[in-house]
Amino acid sequence: MPILPIDETLPVLREALLRRDEVVLEAPPGAGKTTRVPLALLGEPWLAGQRILMLEPRRLAARAAAERLAGELGEPVGATVGYRIRLESRVGPDTRIEVVTEGILARRLQDDPALEGVGLVIFDEFHERSLDADLALALTLNARLLLREEPLKLLLMSATLDGERLSALLDEAPVVRSDGRMHPVATRWGRPGQPGERIELRVVQTVLQALAEESGSILVFLPGQAEIRRVQEALEAQLIGRTGILLCPLHGELELTAQRAAIEAAPTGQRKVVLATNIAETSLTIEGVRVVVDAGLARVPRFDPGSGMTRLDTRRISRASATQRAGRAGRLEPGICYRLWSEEQHAQLAAHGEAEILQADLAGLALQLARWGAEPDDLVWLDLPPTAAHALAQVLLERLGALERSAQGHWKLTAHGQALTELPAHPRIAHLLLRGQALGLGRLAADIAALLVERDIQKGGGVDLATRLNLLQAGRGSGAVQRVRQLARQFHRLLRGPAGTTPEVEDDPRWIGALLAFAYPDRIARQRREGGADYRLANGRAAQFSETDSLMKEAWLVIAELGSRQGHREERIYRAAALDPALFESILAEQVQEHEQLEWDEREGVLRAERQRRVGELVLAREPLAELDDNARDRALLELVRRKGLELLPWTPELRQWQARVLLLRHLDLEQGSDSAWPDLSDIALLQRLDEWLLPYLGRVTRLAHFAQLDLAGMLATLLPWPLPQKLDELAPVAIAVPSGSRIRLDYHEAPPVLAVRLQELFGLADTPRIAGGRQPVKLHLLSPARRPVQVTQDLANFWRSTYAEVKKDLKGRYPKHYWPDDPLIAAPTARAKPRGT
Repeated sequence: MPILPIDETLPVLREALLRRDEVVLEAPPGAGKTTRVPLALLGEPWLAGQRILMLEPRRLAARAAAERLAGELGEPVGATVGYRIRLESRVGPDTRIEVVTEGILARRLQDDPALEGVGLVIFDEFHERSLDADLALALTLNARLLLREEPLKLLLMSATLDGERLSALLDEAPVVRSDGRMHPVATRWGRPGQPGERIELRVVQTVLQALAEESGSILVFLPGQAEIRRVQEALEAQLIGRTGILLCPLHGELELTAQRAAIEAAPTGQRKVVLATNIAETSLTIEGVRVVVDAGLARVPRFDPGSGMTRLDTRRISRASATQRAGRAGRLEPGICYRLWSEEQHAQLAAHGEAEILQADLAGLALQLARWGAEPDDLVWLDLPPTAAHALAQVLLERLGALERSAQGHWKLTAHGQALTELPAHPRIAHLLLRGQALGLGRLAADIAALLVERDIQKGGGVDLATRLNLLQAGRGSGAVQRVRQLARQFHRLLRGPAGTTPEVEDDPRWIGALLAFAYPDRIARQRREGGADYRLANGRAAQFSETDSLMKEAWLVIAELGSRQGHREERIYRAAALDPALFESILAEQVQEHEQLEWDEREGVLRAERQRRVGELVLAREPLAELDDNARDRALLELVRRKGLELLPWTPELRQWQARVLLLRHLDLEQGSDSAWPDLSDIALLQRLDEWLLPYLGRVTRLAHFAQLDLAGMLATLLPWPLPQKLDELAPVAIAVPSGSRIRLDYHEAPPVLAVRLQELFGLADTPRIAGGRQPVKLHLLSPARRPVQVTQDLANFWRSTYAEVKKDLKGRYPKHYWPDDPLIAAPTARAKPRGT
């Protein structure tokens, strides 16, 4: 057995696990932690013959890790070492190490919360922070606290962990570090990408350069399968006639034989170019690689709570991910990493990637927590699930019939929800399967579920899911088709409940839309105009076809896949099926709700009442209501005012000035740090309090024109208790007297209030007038005899002293018949051209 860097750390790790039940292990890529640690701990006395569960983030990594561990023992998989992944298991009665994907552990904990017979749980590659890993850790910690009598040890290990943060989460667990013996990796920096430039062209150029400059196999990191396919096709064209170079794609949807071909060392005398997603970043060891070409991108699903939909974003990787990828070149000898970005750009990358729990659809997590009988706050998390996303997931589960409210208002799992948790699929897909089985359409439901779970088997050729179903059911097909068919058979075997009566025409295409509607009730969609590309969804959102499609002849659809991808501003429809609206009268009747709706007819300006049958936001039918419920009518009126704003009401300039005077005095009080007796009469506050001051006066409003007849001044006056009306006139007067004897109105719309007055009327006034008990100087707009502004100031004394002389020269030239004294402070004020008697 070859010596690996992790070997020298194993004694320290054994000692740490002997003393503590929680340990964090940090080891760089290629140190051998996945291969050596489980085997090294198998004979520890504290394990006492119990099993080890080791979690891997991906099916490919779990299978590969189990095969490598079994190979180290010289045994087949299923003996001492086995694995369990979704719908596949290879374990035996003597299995001591089970390598499982993270979702498997969460479901296992639901069935056996105490994990009887398990002594150690290893979370491998925990730095990837998958949603399933975070959930599994939270449930394990909770179960261990409440249900275990003997210790259950936890080991969290990875190459780039925030070890101190994890240690704090695990009650200051010891952190064991392995420096490893990775060989140096030289970095060759690229240039910043140009706008609109395709990354595939630069990758191909860099791979050809690396083949010319360096020896050994090459690992290329690309964001997704589409980029892998395009790079592979371009390289095949460039390498025609060259022998000794193998092009190997590597992603989770490949056949097992293709995955193994990518992972294994190249045959003697040949080189491999492995084109991989971030699946090869940490979870797998690819033999013979000494060159890495990194595009610096990863495709990340992001859930949008606002729309309830998940979008695929192509994003820059973090510096931690870049380090992981580069480390793949230095396992066996000094290596090279070509990075397709500049050193300056590298410094701007985020230090670590964002945890999936902070950006994912939480429907599956919410369902598992409901089965566990806990809310997120009841458990210990490294990052708490976002409240908005979790609440939205609970609403979806209620719509699927998985959750219901208890008498105390708490969510609780239904019998149907319990059945959903037992199927290894997203709650939407599990619901589709169970409803299909109940209708006698179990086989069709399994086929559709498999098509939705796996990668799209049809490249191009339209959006219609029915064409993909025909391809699946036609017999032999590509490897992708065979994988979907295998998954469909596995789903069908899991449907153990009683089957309903099979419909007379089982292959009627309308059942496709019906089954999809069970999974995606919020994505039932109705065409906006006949033959058009635009549809409105039951959740109120909009979506459209990106190009002409045969489904555009359908007035109703169910959309299984949509999203706004890079370069697209609108939600685009990617996979959908036609829906027969007649089904809303039968098997989809549960989707229909009746509402009494009061709406304003904008064209007629009247309030109309009707009973609507709706699917979400989509109206199926309407009928007028003869009588209006007073409460409903009042709510409709208030909603109209909120929608249109307070300008719907009969404001006058004088009333707006009154409002501004009150707000000024309130602001001055608050500015001084004291509580204000003056109420908040801003438009925002008034809209929030409509039911308090407006609702009692709406009894006679039935048409839009009736709002103009309301006594708005009297209604608002009730919001100003005595003696504030009297104080308002005292502290914020409508007008103030100036030295000429005129009373000039103040404009309170500006802050501070504006006094626009002819300059000559202020002769003899030394200082700026003040209001609000002297707290607020007004802003003076000094006007010419023609009432044009000549100066704006809040410091009248300074104006007389420093600016008046210049202003006087200008005014004296333009208005020679007017009185312009040399000393305005001793001159007589006048509202005329000259004071009387001059």
